Amino acid sequence: MTAMEKITYRPVRDELAYTFGGRMPVAHLCSGDVLEVFTEDCFGGLVRGPADLPSQVCSMPYLNPVSGPFFVEDAEPGDTLAIHIASIVPAREWGVSSTFPHFGALTSTSHTATLQPPLEERVWVYGIDRQAGTVRFHATETDHTVDLPLEAMIGTIGVAPGGMEARSTIVPDTYGGNLDAPQLRAGTTLYLGVNVHGAMLALGDGHARQGEGEACGVGVEIATTTTLAVEVIKGVPTLWPRLENDTAIMSIGCARPLEDAYRIAHHDLVGWVGTLTGLETLDAYQLVSQAGRAPIGNVCDPNYTILAVVDKALLPEPAAAYGGVHGRLRQSAAGLR
Repeated sequence: MTAMEKITYRPVRDELAYTFGGRMPVAHLCSGDVLEVFTEDCFGGLVRGPADLPSQVCSMPYLNPVSGPFFVEDAEPGDTLAIHIASIVPAREWGVSSTFPHFGALTSTSHTATLQPPLEERVWVYGIDRQAGTVRFHATETDHTVDLPLEAMIGTIGVAPGGMEARSTIVPDTYGGNLDAPQLRAGTTLYLGVNVHGAMLALGDGHARQGEGEACGVGVEIATTTTLAVEVIKGVPTLWPRLENDTAIMSIGCARPLEDAYRIAHHDLVGWVGTLTGLETLDAYQLVSQAGRAPIGNVCDPNYTILAVVDKALLPEPAAAYGGVHGRLRQSAAGLR
């Protein structure tokens, strides 16, 4: 890696992006750099209370903005970009969630059309106590409240797709995008295959927390200050997004129907386990089948997202994934926070 540098970036509203690909870079990073970046929430900060119905204060396609893209020096197609998330700090003392008339897992949509009336559009405001580490739910029709753990995550992060494509930030796919995986939190390293010169990394859509599957289609949406470190892994391709933390490795599949996303994630994890451990394919398949987990990212976006997860402790003397980049980046980011 080159000498480490910390870069701070805060976009103005006109600099927010709504696609992966098709944008000029806002800043340049080198392998080993640490980036501190402000990200706006999925509503662009326009939904601030119960009266701010998203359909009235927001307009398509200006939803789910991301900060970036960031050009990563020396990143070329066929490489892998490792992104270690060092910290995600809510930028405000509140977050919001909502229901939409034709969006979410339990309502009619344009692709699952039924004759029942659409859901009511409604907004929930959550108080965020960073010191206590809690997110407070308030029911809108009763006086029920409950404090939930603050588990900040980045919902949307990715690089430019190949083939000169520009893809909406609402879509998850091979390049990352709107993955909505709660495991994308501080302490996790994300691996993405590079498709274009410079990779063109962008991120946004922070959540104070989110249940697996994101059933209503909206997490506790927040603006964040996110700190991450990057490293280019030369000549090593990554076909689907992968995650690593101190205890587990995870593969991500994005597709519809959900079982295809499941198959993609598990196909990738079985191959990854075999590569790291030397296990024969069917042995790796059997081990993942009995020891693996499959948390769901989302079942609402244009593609669904699911993870295949296995604990490192259950693998027979695994080699360090990607040459130990997770540990290196964690150490680098800790030194500059």
